[in-house]
Amino acid sequence: MRRELRFGVAALRRRPALLLAAWSVPEILPTMGYGLAVAHATDAFLGGRSAAGLGWLGGLVAAAALGAVGAGQVYRRLGDLVEPVRDELVRRVVGGALRRGVTGERTDGAVSRLNRQVEIVRDTYAGLILVIRNFLVTVVAVLSGLLSLAPVIALLVVPPFLLGFAASLGILGKAAHRVEASLAADEQLTTSAGTAFAGVRDITAAGAEDFTAAWVGEPIEAHATAERALAKVAALRMLCFALGGWLPLLLLLALGPWLAGRGVSTGTLLGGLTYVLLGLQPALSTVMSALGDSGLRYVVTLGRILDSGPPPEQPSLAAVPHGHQARLQKVSFAYGAHAEPVLHRLDLVVPEGDHLAVVGPSGIGKSTLAALICGLLPPTQGRIVLGRVPPGQLSTELLARTRVLIPQEAYVFSGTVAENVSYLAPDATAAQLERAISAVAAGALVARLGGLPATIHPAQLSAGERQLIALARAYLSPAPIAVLDEATCHLDPDAERCAEEAFAARPGTLIVIAHRISSALRARRILVLDGTEAALGRHSTLLRMSPLYRELLGHWQQPAQHEDDQIQPAS
Repeated sequence: MRRELRFGVAALRRRPALLLAAWSVPEILPTMGYGLAVAHATDAFLGGRSAAGLGWLGGLVAAAALGAVGAGQVYRRLGDLVEPVRDELVRRVVGGALRRGVTGERTDGAVSRLNRQVEIVRDTYAGLILVIRNFLVTVVAVLSGLLSLAPVIALLVVPPFLLGFAASLGILGKAAHRVEASLAADEQLTTSAGTAFAGVRDITAAGAEDFTAAWVGEPIEAHATAERALAKVAALRMLCFALGGWLPLLLLLALGPWLAGRGVSTGTLLGGLTYVLLGLQPALSTVMSALGDSGLRYVVTLGRILDSGPPPEQPSLAAVPHGHQARLQKVSFAYGAHAEPVLHRLDLVVPEGDHLAVVGPSGIGKSTLAALICGLLPPTQGRIVLGRVPPGQLSTELLARTRVLIPQEAYVFSGTVAENVSYLAPDATAAQLERAISAVAAGALVARLGGLPATIHPAQLSAGERQLIALARAYLSPAPIAVLDEATCHLDPDAERCAEEAFAARPGTLIVIAHRISSALRARRILVLDGTEAALGRHSTLLRMSPLYRELLGHWQQPAQHEDDQIQPAS
């Protein structure tokens, strides 16, 4: 449980958390004011001052309106806290599954963790943040209101309330262990019952009904015991609520005459009761219910995700690339321990400023090579360095600033054109955005969409149009290594030529996974992959030395029947 709590606290980002706290301040005012307003309005009405009483009630309405504004902003800031947690969990699940898959281990449950358990943690995490925030806002507001109203009432109300809340926290650990025991008993019962049902014919034929009943009865009894233990925890939770929620109310009622004898007015006493009934009791009930329900689901589900594999390896933050030369030394890669290697002992040096095209039959490992160079996959054997540093030793920020990969299916998100293009260069000026868009011949598309401020709806863009937006984004990136993994396959030949020439003129290194002969002919060097061997050289050299390259060249020179049907988003 401590591990899951530490994860939740560590996941809180400082700036969004401070903004959330700042926008919680307006909500404190109406919560703090309703007890004061009830107290003063009651005394005013009892004293015949109706206008003053109505004024206090009107002030309460104004404070509620201000609180509503703060509440609206709180929900806007919540996503900034929650979405990074979801992203981190997805990275853990996917990274763990990939590591196990590469080594031939089973990846059972990865899809369930990704589709269901991650969302459970995300939703419960968001709910817990809101509930805890509301609880803290209420406690601070009620305590401030009680101290302003009558400190003696605060002394009667606050200590038992805090004691009940502390007691409810004390039983959470026991509750978590009992929930885990209930889940384990349920899984054991499901397995035993399923086995018995599957072999019912054999059980009947062998006369083993009594043995099977006793065998299945053990997990049934274990599950019943676990559920009874959970019921006891629920009973303890009710006692905690009675201590923190009802005891303050009983104290105020029982000591009402004593308080009145010491100058506490009827309105003040009624205001204190209002704080307890409308503030502390609902807050305590909500936080106890949330921690006992959503909190336990959060702890148990997050524990299963964290247990599914080790966290991603932390890079050495001291590692800094020296230049951006890419070097592969005896690199092999296979998708699984028993799979045939896609790449076998490949040696390759891509100097700074090089323009390399990678060609080969479909499925030969071209995209795998791109992923290896970009640090998305670790080599099964051999070594890869970018700027004399292995990609795994670079921090995420440095790795992102070292290389940019544009895959075949380009990613565009809902947002403005400017937000999409500047995603990898957030400080870019409007002029720089325009130059990047013009360089890759995406100007006509952006103009049709409505310019830089226009909102992009990804589903309304064609595959080629998404590629143009992604190409502009990558062109603007500060990364000196650009890898185009068939990133122009949905463009017409002229648009492809324009984009590749722009990247070739861009400072840095260009690696193109080619799908047309024109891409290879524009490159300075060409790498031919055939599964067991690799040939590297210029076009003229490969024509003489590589039969596979001559075969590919002959295939590419045959006009594709669907060439005229390809999308031409640049026009």
